[in-house]
Amino acid sequence: MRFQRMAAACAVALVTCMSEGYAGPCSDEIDSVQVRVDAVAGSGRPSAPQTTEAQLHRQPTPGSVTAAEARAGDISVASMEAIKAGMARARAADAAGDKAASEQALAEVQRTLGQ
Repeated sequence: MRFQRMAAACAVALVTCMSEGYAGPCSDEIDSVQVRVDAVAGSGRPSAPQTTEAQLHRQPTPGSVTAAEARAGDISVASMEAIKAGMARARAADAAGDKAASEQALAEVQRTLGQ
């Protein structure tokens, strides 16, 4: 009798673990887009040579920061937030098994990335 209870408990644990590891219908696409997002975002921020203005002990203005980011090839903060939100929507739709919504969110992310 004790063996049957143990076997039943193991079976329940096995089924639970298998359902948590299920990959949704767009998991591979999400992973490939995430690789592109990581490449654009990079592990660090792009850098550029120090300018003369930076040596004059003045605080940067929002406009000068935006211009410097554009010259360095950085993605804007607003675009990065849109990408993060889109990836979150894609993952949530994928987890729910909604392939159409996941693909739509991934398409929006790719448009934001400019691809």
